[in-house]
Amino acid sequence: MHQLASYATHPAQSKGRHHVEPTSQVFNGIAIRNDFQRDRDRIIHCTAFRRLEYKTQVFVNHEGDLFRTRLTHSLEVAQIARGVSRALNLHEDLTEAIALAHDLGHTPFGHAGQDALNDCMHGFGGFEHNLQSIRVVDKLELRYAEFDGLNLTFELREGILKHCSIKNAKTLGDVGQRFINKTQPSLEAQVTNIADEIAYNNHDIDDGLRSGLITLEQLTQVQLFADNLKIVRAKYPSLNERRMINETIRRMINALVMDLCTQSSANIAKAKPQSLDEVRRMPALINLSASMAKQQHALKQFLHKNLYQHYKVKRMSAKADRIIRDLFQAFIADIGLLPTEFQHQAQIDKPRAVADYIAGMTDRYAIREHRRLFAVEEYL
Repeated sequence: MHQLASYATHPAQSKGRHHVEPTSQVFNGIAIRNDFQRDRDRIIHCTAFRRLEYKTQVFVNHEGDLFRTRLTHSLEVAQIARGVSRALNLHEDLTEAIALAHDLGHTPFGHAGQDALNDCMHGFGGFEHNLQSIRVVDKLELRYAEFDGLNLTFELREGILKHCSIKNAKTLGDVGQRFINKTQPSLEAQVTNIADEIAYNNHDIDDGLRSGLITLEQLTQVQLFADNLKIVRAKYPSLNERRMINETIRRMINALVMDLCTQSSANIAKAKPQSLDEVRRMPALINLSASMAKQQHALKQFLHKNLYQHYKVKRMSAKADRIIRDLFQAFIADIGLLPTEFQHQAQIDKPRAVADYIAGMTDRYAIREHRRLFAVEEYL
């Protein structure tokens, strides 16, 4: 680990875990892992993390082997975020752990699945994947003898919770307090938040082109893409299209990351925070320059209009919506259809138990479960 800045998050100053645990294993008088490395390892070994391999990013999981999943996306976010943290002398392990955990609460079928489940939970507290990620790490993972959840540090849990209503924040105790106080999370959490946007915007371009739903000609309307494509074509005029796309996207990510490091470093130098507590009381310090943020926004608008609203994606989303709603209604009508381990929870809070079960499904498991419940041929 490189020398940490005074405003970075230091494991020795952590606000700790809900359940006090002994220090990590010691070898030759030295702790093998700090608390944030321990958190990262718990995330990697948990069930919800493994399921991300079969949860969609934009395309339903069975559409093709080369499209992004929540798992590959999380790894890409971790790679970007860790590099930025190193450049800014922040705690890389904490940043990596937040990145790996940030999507643990996502439903199958991406945002279409979340929207459908949120509608189903209207009147029962709603559903939001950020809150579900906290629920996963605090309650739903059952791996340890002495507590439910993963018993992660406050700093990691805080980083997972990117946004939250005041109403919900009041139910979350320590981790929700900053939304009530209107303070900022750690710089490591701020880095991960923007790394998430950089990763999914640029990699959705790759998946969109690979699928044929968007074209190079369309993307030349986007300044950030067009500028980098022009550089690549000038430098490598005989490059084939696939490698040209890869080289362009690589340069786009590099441009965004360098801008993020430069702007954030300038913000920190101007604000002069001396501690994490001071960081919390300041406006967000990790952000892109105004010009790059404008280009990033234009890219997001392009993807929303041309990829996420493409009729083929909307058809997949409509199917996902139907599957989620059918499953929810079936389980609400008869909790006996739920697996045994969810039936006890359903006696206490039926809608939330059903939401927990559905949210934990992978794309293909949700499709199979829907078939098992509704396809007549399954019984023949």
